[in-house]
Amino acid sequence: MSSVPQHSPDHPHRPDGPERLYALDNLRAAMMWLGIVLHVAVIYIAGPSPLPWRDNQTTPTADLLMAFIHAFRMPVFFILAGFFVALLIERRGARAMAHNRLRRLGLPFVVFWPPIFALCGALALAFLHRMARGTWGLDPALMQTAPSAPQGLSTMHLWFLWMLLWLSLGTALAHAGLERFAPNALPWLGRRLAQLGRTPWGIALLTLPLAGIGMLYPDGLLQPNGSFLPPWTEWVHNGLFFGFGLALHGQRATLLAHCVRRWPWYAAAGLVLFFITGALFGAEPRSASGLPPALRLGVALSYNATSWCWSLALIGGFLAHVPRPSAWLSYLADSSYWVYLVHMPMTIGLGALMFGLDWPAGVKMAVNIAATSALSLASYQLLVRHTAVSVLLNGRRHPR
Repeated sequence: MSSVPQHSPDHPHRPDGPERLYALDNLRAAMMWLGIVLHVAVIYIAGPSPLPWRDNQTTPTADLLMAFIHAFRMPVFFILAGFFVALLIERRGARAMAHNRLRRLGLPFVVFWPPIFALCGALALAFLHRMARGTWGLDPALMQTAPSAPQGLSTMHLWFLWMLLWLSLGTALAHAGLERFAPNALPWLGRRLAQLGRTPWGIALLTLPLAGIGMLYPDGLLQPNGSFLPPWTEWVHNGLFFGFGLALHGQRATLLAHCVRRWPWYAAAGLVLFFITGALFGAEPRSASGLPPALRLGVALSYNATSWCWSLALIGGFLAHVPRPSAWLSYLADSSYWVYLVHMPMTIGLGALMFGLDWPAGVKMAVNIAATSALSLASYQLLVRHTAVSVLLNGRRHPR
């Protein structure tokens, strides 16, 4: 096996080959680690929060940071997930891909979701107790009355793992059916979808269905609800990025080269669109029902176009500038699946510990991010890297 481990929930356990793209490994790991920043920032946002727990110190910087990361993190995840699912189908077949996804996605979800859900619930209750009464305690009634509180069972931040599992299994079924009854349809669909990623009008067409979905939400932006039965809007929104990833693998010779050449232009276009989104969002005061329809449409169009532009920019930028493995990148990449799984309770617990302190919100954010990162890495080194847990998550155990 390669000295660089296979990692992350959507990476096939396979030997190195001439088509191995370390840049995409590095990109996926970076997106996973950004989850710590995102889930810490939500504790300190000044605007409406999707979660019931919030610190006594807030800052608009946290809102900006959340909007910035959210624009590209999940789209990149789903594009790369589709890419590696297509790679597995090409090398092993649809049935083997489905078995691989069940081992790498389904089994870790079954193993880790129950304890993480219970721990996050207890820490969230402790946080709410600190907010309401200034003391430590666990009172389930606080969760029932808190605004934005999740009701019932939730996939939490593991919703990506859950949805990706079913998208992968659905792809296996669709591939088997099309191979049997319409073998020419798959290459044709892949070429058409990949062509859209190479032109401005193609990006606009890819944006339209996402904007239509965004119009169904108060602020023009899709909000995952963490349900075990997600609404159709989440399947279509994330499925489009996943499908583009499938097409990206089929047309990788031309489309990846295009991303490498054009990534600065995509990055610049995304930045302009991101500023347009901010201007539209702040053009009028937000009412209880959300943005007015015209502004909602503008936000839905500009923000989802930003997602496409920055996703392609990141793919091209990493291919151009982070194409090779290194010792520290390999270590961070190998730890990223574990960090993705366990970081959420740490961010909540550290947030509860610092609640009530008069530190600036920016300082609290930095401390929470640094401490969560350190604890995640320490737990990976001690509990995962040299144990059977590494086999479960990454397909191999590192020798001591």
